Amino acid sequence: MSDSIILALIVFLILCLIVTVVAAVVYSGLFTEVNIKTGSPYIKNVTIAYKFHKGPYKDCGAAFTETVSIGPKLNTIRVSYDDSTEVPDDQCRYIIGSILSEGDEKPDEDLQKLYEKFGFNVLSFPEVSLAVTTTFPSTTPLSHWLAPYRVYPELRNYIMERQLHAWPFIEINTGDLTHYIAPLSSQSGFHHTGFVVPELVTQTAAKTPVTEESLDQDRGTDISGAESHSDVSSKLSSQAQSKSTETSLAHRDQGDGVEQGQGGEHREPSEKGHGDRGSSESVGSGSSFEELDLVEEMVEELERELGREEEGPTVKEGSREAPVEAVAEEREPVGDGEE
Repeated sequence: MSDSIILALIVFLILCLIVTVVAAVVYSGLFTEVNIKTGSPYIKNVTIAYKFHKGPYKDCGAAFTETVSIGPKLNTIRVSYDDSTEVPDDQCRYIIGSILSEGDEKPDEDLQKLYEKFGFNVLSFPEVSLAVTTTFPSTTPLSHWLAPYRVYPELRNYIMERQLHAWPFIEINTGDLTHYIAPLSSQSGFHHTGFVVPELVTQTAAKTPVTEESLDQDRGTDISGAESHSDVSSKLSSQAQSKSTETSLAHRDQGDGVEQGQGGEHREPSEKGHGDRGSSESVGSGSSFEELDLVEEMVEELERELGREEEGPTVKEGSREAPVEAVAEEREPVGDGEE
């Protein structure tokens, strides 16, 4: 066989491989249009056997393998409680299991006991009358890898644009098709609680327990906080009152010092040395007030004498009367402090 034939066979095989891969990717839903709508989902109330998991959604393959190995003919279900774009991957919570029955049908007791034997829990979900729904092909294993990148961005955009409240995200695989359901909380009598498993409630309560006692404690904290504010304001007002009282006492003490100086109080200096500044000022002011008092007494005495002479008092020297001016002149040479 010539080299040209061998080279042609190699090129042909490579082309076949490329075409096969492209066909498989297309068949898996790479170019499938994601049509999202709001309405009633195809499924009614269901009873499921599930296991609770916590971690990255991409690591759920082993959980699906386990549930399918127990009931190969049953449809599988996954309920995702956290948004992987907002919650760290290792904190994402979800359940994976199989649908044991739908509607009024009762689950197979033997199959239910088999799931319970392997550690699965059994729970019933209510019927959803209004939800955001879409579908995606589930024809190959590659479809499960493509779906998160094709479906969930479209679902988030649809919900955000219309300002809907849809939670949680439910995936139900029926073999060749995966149904995506996000129940709306606006419907009466249903507010997401129908799809909450006990394990989720337990973990949420462990993180942030909400009880009547905790609410009372919160209220008590608020009340005590208000009391602390009032205490601060009362302290500030009492401080202001004490400052004003001190100021008034200081003014009164100064007034008392002036009155004592006018009354002629005199303090002797201490024998040990110098007194304080306030004591020396009060002594000096007392002596100055004493001098003023003496001068005032002298002026008042002269005014009284002058008033008597103007009324007609005379002084006789022999047989004639001396004029009033002479008496005034005789009164003038009076010494300091003497009449």
